[in-house]
Amino acid sequence: MSALDISVTPNEDPTPDARVAEILADPGFGVSFTDHMVTVEWTPEQGWHDARVTAYGPISLDPATAVLHYAQEIFEGMKAYRHEDGSIWSFRPDANGERLRRSARRLALPELPVEDFLATITALVEVDQRWVPDAAGEKSLYLRPFMFASEAFLGVRPSKHVTFMVIASPAGAYFARGVKPVSIMVSEDYTRAAVGGLGAAKTGGNYASSLAPQSEAIARGFDQVVFLDAIERRYVEELGGMNLYFVHDDGTIVTPELTGTILEGVTRASIIDLAGTLGHKVEERRVTIDEWRDGVTSGRITEVFACGTAAVVTPVGVLSSRAGEVDSSHDGEAGPVTLAIRQALVDLQYGRAEDTFGWMHRLV
Repeated sequence: MSALDISVTPNEDPTPDARVAEILADPGFGVSFTDHMVTVEWTPEQGWHDARVTAYGPISLDPATAVLHYAQEIFEGMKAYRHEDGSIWSFRPDANGERLRRSARRLALPELPVEDFLATITALVEVDQRWVPDAAGEKSLYLRPFMFASEAFLGVRPSKHVTFMVIASPAGAYFARGVKPVSIMVSEDYTRAAVGGLGAAKTGGNYASSLAPQSEAIARGFDQVVFLDAIERRYVEELGGMNLYFVHDDGTIVTPELTGTILEGVTRASIIDLAGTLGHKVEERRVTIDEWRDGVTSGRITEVFACGTAAVVTPVGVLSSRAGEVDSSHDGEAGPVTLAIRQALVDLQYGRAEDTFGWMHRLV
């Protein structure tokens, strides 16, 4: 039971129904936002307080606000799904809440109790439920909870005022081309995170550091970039925002183990369990870039795919590096294991399959 007393002040100028329908017909990703947002404040004296749902709009920040100078910030990404009966559900939101707490500890931010996290998500979806699209085309309502240092001061110490917010954006399929293999460039000049750093925290700095190599990859005609470990520059870690899986010819699926430098993806963890029910043995271990290249060349690795909340599951095709290129796609298409795992996951999320894991959480 949440200890937050969340007040609701309805938006006095909500988006007209016709405009909402127009947006939901072709929502894109992260470009349109719902009518409301959640805000909760924290101070050492009062703890979490002043929880409120208000009209979505700009927020005012002092030029000295700590987050602008010292990047003390974390966030989460999750979705709300409309089922056939009109009910609205989220997928493992407790896992997102727990990860937010882990990220908070690493960034010296206050930990928001998971029950309070769930209460804020529910409050926003309840008031903005008309923004949750039907399931056609794998549409959903993307939820973005985030927390930042909001004290106005200049000095390297944890902020004594912290703000937690939740905003929401209707979303279509992440990749406009559909479930097609993406091309990957190996980042050989940049690394994402080092042991003891922020790699396991979901913080904006990790994504900011990926933008230069990602831009380089796009300029060279690739869709994504993959990072190697910061010490030996040979172990595969993750893409700019997705975890990786390698399907072997004996049906075994391998994913890079968590070493403190890889984000503990909720989708990643779910696929490990889900793949087992589909008859696959899953191994978490270190994978070198040479094993990836040689495995594809020899046929030992038959499929490669990536996963994340936004993209769900996407096949990987071309891998390019200074050593050359290999292609793990099936004549430019996704492989059967990738498609089976993806279908099993989305069927569960949209209520088309029995939730034997107890992962779905009803919001409305």
